[in-house]
Amino acid sequence: MFSDKKIYMMGMARSGYEAAKLLSQYGNEIVITDGKEQDLNQVSELESLGVQVIITSHQENYLNETFDYVIKNPGIRFDMPCIKKAEELGIPVINEVELAFHFLPKNVHIIAVTGSNGKTTTTTLIYEFLRAMGVPVHLGGNIGFPMCSLIYDIKENDYLVLEVSAQQLHDMYDFKTEVSVLTNLTPVHLDFFGTYEYYQSMKKKIFNHHDKQCLAIINMDDKVEMELTSDISSTKQYFSLQNEAQVYLRDDAIYYGGEKVIDVNDIRVQGNHNYQNIMCAILATKRFGIENETIKEVLMQFAGVEHRMEFVSKINGREFYNDSKATNVKSTEIALGAFKRPVILLLGGLDRGHSFDDLKDDMDYVKCVICYGETKDRIKTFCDSIHVDSNVVNTLEEAIKVAYHISEDGDVILLSPACASWDQYKCFEDRGNEFKRVVDTLE
Repeated sequence: MFSDKKIYMMGMARSGYEAAKLLSQYGNEIVITDGKEQDLNQVSELESLGVQVIITSHQENYLNETFDYVIKNPGIRFDMPCIKKAEELGIPVINEVELAFHFLPKNVHIIAVTGSNGKTTTTTLIYEFLRAMGVPVHLGGNIGFPMCSLIYDIKENDYLVLEVSAQQLHDMYDFKTEVSVLTNLTPVHLDFFGTYEYYQSMKKKIFNHHDKQCLAIINMDDKVEMELTSDISSTKQYFSLQNEAQVYLRDDAIYYGGEKVIDVNDIRVQGNHNYQNIMCAILATKRFGIENETIKEVLMQFAGVEHRMEFVSKINGREFYNDSKATNVKSTEIALGAFKRPVILLLGGLDRGHSFDDLKDDMDYVKCVICYGETKDRIKTFCDSIHVDSNVVNTLEEAIKVAYHISEDGDVILLSPACASWDQYKCFEDRGNEFKRVVDTLE
């Protein structure tokens, strides 16, 4: 399917780089374009493999009817001129995950996780549970390891755990899982998808090609999700914080099938959002025979994932938390709900035009907001409207230093930006690493 073809790649980054390397081994003619300068070592490597790399702001000028496929970086909008041109020419547009799916060996157990929040923690937990079982398991997707980079190591009957974003699902068609998890749904990424309904329809694609032999893991407490998945063909299993389901929370413990798995006091990562993630992971791995004792051993050690409510340091009585992965308001709501003591909140980043009003009911413990980045002035206006103190700065580094200067013993200094990082950083990981680097310089 992907041999001896002419392939146009739109966007390099990590996924494009790995996809081009994989495709170069199968006699394909490959052109990869990007609007930004790329790592020179990676460019040289691709060129040595026969890949043509073009840096241009007019990517559509290099696409014509001679190409067989367009492989699009998930972050590129589907209404860009180059994508529209591909559609007019009748050229299929897919992404790196869809591509890699066609290179998998037989009988790989694919477990994929999507949702508005909790994807990374849930995906990581499933991976850790399977790893503790001793089965051959691989971790990738939107979590930072392009699936194309894993193809060389995956063997028949291995386990593959993927985090999958709505942007990735948009350009996936043949991709099919054995187990699909939908953690929750909230109206995010509407700048990309336009409407909440269209965003939901993309999330639903995680269940594409499912039959009764496939497992769908559904949030019983999410009315939108329950309605969206009412007609899927999967075998459904449910998790709930409020009701009895296949896995549920009761009397400060998590139960599976009526049997207690673990007391929440024995879980290292706390909070209802983490309990939901854990319940998803339990359902996904119970299918493969995990024992409760193994689950308990992992949860007593698991400290969470980097950039998601990550404890960084305690300096002069102040605790610093890195929640750089909070790229939407709902994620920041969840983070604020974890603290019942004074918080100085670092808020800001790329201006997608989204409202911050949904944060107002979660600001009871916020003593001050440090506003930075493109959204700084709109965040200041929001803080003024709800009578919360705020300071306006330009950069994250300035925000950290101001927060530390005005803080007191016992305060939490929380980076939970409620915005994407792309106004000042390539990715949320870079933003979180910058936060940790600056915190490390404080005395």
